Amino acid sequence: MDGRMKASGIVLNSGGDSDQNRFFYGYVVVAVCFAIQVVGWGIHNSFGIFFAPLLHEFDWSRASVAGAGAVSVLIHGIGSIVAGGMNDRIGPRKIMTGCGLLMGAGYMLMSRVDTLWEIYLFYGLIIGIGVSGTDVVLLSTAARWFHTRRGIVTGIIKVGTGLGMVIMPLFITLLLNHFAWRTTFFILGVVILVVYVLLAQLLVRDPALKKQYPDNARQTDNRALSREEGLTFRDILRTRRFWTLCVVTLLVVSCTYTVMMHIVPHLLDIGVSPAKAASVLSIVGGISIVGRLVLGAIVDKTGAKKALMIPISLLFTALWVLVFAKTMGMFYLFAVIQGFAHGGFYALISPTVAEFFGTREHGIILGAVIFSTTIGGSVGPFAAGYVFDVTGTYSVVFAGLAGISLVALALTTTFKSAHGQTVP
Repeated sequence: MDGRMKASGIVLNSGGDSDQNRFFYGYVVVAVCFAIQVVGWGIHNSFGIFFAPLLHEFDWSRASVAGAGAVSVLIHGIGSIVAGGMNDRIGPRKIMTGCGLLMGAGYMLMSRVDTLWEIYLFYGLIIGIGVSGTDVVLLSTAARWFHTRRGIVTGIIKVGTGLGMVIMPLFITLLLNHFAWRTTFFILGVVILVVYVLLAQLLVRDPALKKQYPDNARQTDNRALSREEGLTFRDILRTRRFWTLCVVTLLVVSCTYTVMMHIVPHLLDIGVSPAKAASVLSIVGGISIVGRLVLGAIVDKTGAKKALMIPISLLFTALWVLVFAKTMGMFYLFAVIQGFAHGGFYALISPTVAEFFGTREHGIILGAVIFSTTIGGSVGPFAAGYVFDVTGTYSVVFAGLAGISLVALALTTTFKSAHGQTVP
């Protein structure tokens, strides 16, 4: 083996078997990615909890407040393409440090909000840019550290998102019981700033920089790839598979984001207590942990196409349960099914990109797919808020989302399996 091998900007030094017997740094990368997901997505996905205090203090429509969340999601998607491309070149440490500074500052500034345009600036733009690296940079970095176990590792990292969805709604509700909403926003900003900036210093782009190989394989193992394989971003733009994947993820995320943004306001509207409403959101997060782990393991064995059909089918089922839900028992049933579907689908996006297109330019390709999800994630919640303002009910919204999920399922069946094949 040549002593120094370059591929896609990576330099590998052949250091012998002793390099492989050292502690595998990939486990540190996974732990750091997990912790950042807990804090970052746990807080960001809980914006709906602030609807009630914001609407109570200001004379704004529900659609206008949801619109700020929609802008944040869309900016996150645009930023994901940039952050993914940067991660391919310079690695995650600097990017995630900058994301932490911006996201933390955005939440602190939310404590100073007095006008509607400030929410769009602070939450929509600044926090949107800050959160943009939280998936694409972390998941793309992990995809380079693990090949044969990529699915289950991605699932473990995304368990952090699920755990955050359990912890953070309850934590934020607790803060709101003791502090004003402005103080709560400031506290959340400090938490994000400290966690992101400190943990980002432990991130490393790929095993070569630690003189190790993916999965801690030995250099004599044929599966210990000496270069990153796959299509370039320009190549995938000419494939039907890429555009179909973008549409599928757009439709699915339009459903999941809309539900996450509006389920708490819906429950409050029908007389459910704030604590019980938050508990439904926490159940979604808690069960999503199971979905992330189970689907992460399944995709390593079955491939992306078969694995994707499972959470999308369950999403359709959950949304129909929600349409007819009247009792807390039905809402909890919805939360269980929705949680498994939600967590499982998000755990599959990064491994699907790697299976379909390789890791050569995984960051920017994953960023582009994430951008497509944020189009749905931004339009869905805003449209739902508008429909509610016009009709005064969420029934039409939830039925429409069920139909959208069915379209996504039909498109998923058109994928040709790439499992076990070498990416060109």
